[in-house]
Amino acid sequence: MSRSVNIGGVLVGGGAPVAVQSMTTTPTCDVSATLAQIGRLFEAGCEIVRVAVRDEKDARAIRAIRDASPIPVVADIHFSAKLAVLAIESGADKVRVNPGNIGGEADIRTVADCIRAHHIPVRVGANTGSIEKSFLEKYGRSAPALVESALYNVSVLEKYGVEDVVISVKASSVPLTVEAYRLLAGRTDHPLHVGVTEAGTHESGVVKSAVGIGALLLDGIGDTIRVSLTDDPVQEIYAAERILRACGLRREFVEVVSCPTCGRCEWDCMPLAQEVEKLTFGVHKKCKIAVMGCVVNGPGEAKDCDLGIAGGKDTCVLFRYGERVRNIPAKDAREEFLKEVSALLRDKE
Repeated sequence: MSRSVNIGGVLVGGGAPVAVQSMTTTPTCDVSATLAQIGRLFEAGCEIVRVAVRDEKDARAIRAIRDASPIPVVADIHFSAKLAVLAIESGADKVRVNPGNIGGEADIRTVADCIRAHHIPVRVGANTGSIEKSFLEKYGRSAPALVESALYNVSVLEKYGVEDVVISVKASSVPLTVEAYRLLAGRTDHPLHVGVTEAGTHESGVVKSAVGIGALLLDGIGDTIRVSLTDDPVQEIYAAERILRACGLRREFVEVVSCPTCGRCEWDCMPLAQEVEKLTFGVHKKCKIAVMGCVVNGPGEAKDCDLGIAGGKDTCVLFRYGERVRNIPAKDAREEFLKEVSALLRDKE
């Protein structure tokens, strides 16, 4: 089991539930816009948020952002130990530093001293796009290069008394990402922040992230995750939540089972399945609902659920807690089933 790190009241590692992160896309110095986006992320389920620190204005803005944010705020630092110090002094709950560009040991010591003084954690976040030259020359752009770069910087931080460290070793390649994290997990007990960096636009990025993050989570690797998408960051939260659910790492949610449909279907269940999933996605109650299109697997799946419907040409069959309840005319199926869904959710309260 990994160590436990406290990030502004959110525990990461040590057996705590996997925490979902994202990053704002607003200029950090625009406090109102950044807080508005953080609010949307929080409502979607984000538990930790990172903000870019490009200059002193961004670093100083963290004070106002942190004071009003409903979730911990992480300062994302590149190229400047000075900005890291200023962000920490402005109230950041954690800083992320990039081994490839934060500077030499003297710079890391400067950051380490400030981290210790303010009792906050740090993430050492290595990416294939910014691996230190010495490790690139020795290993090439590879999993060992990522891991050795990250661990070297962790060792320097530890040398100067920093203990609360989170590590990430991300690549845009899924196989390389998975290889690097598996290698890293065997060499450290620090908590791991898992993700596929620069995963792409929504459709391709969700697939790459689900494969990469999911593979690692099923191996028991990963204490906090971010799905990186070229999209509204709220979509990252929805994708991350679905990955955690699919991996069995979220328990209190409504699972919607629906068939892919085929030529046997004589009832269009697709719109109803989509509506039920949209209606129930944010509901934190453990139950299972099935929307099935035909008699092949429909009755069997529906019987295994708290609530289910199996369609036919003119008639649909309603199941509740595994028992067949009644037939519903297909033309009335949507309205009647949505009433049943609402009643089920009330029963679960």
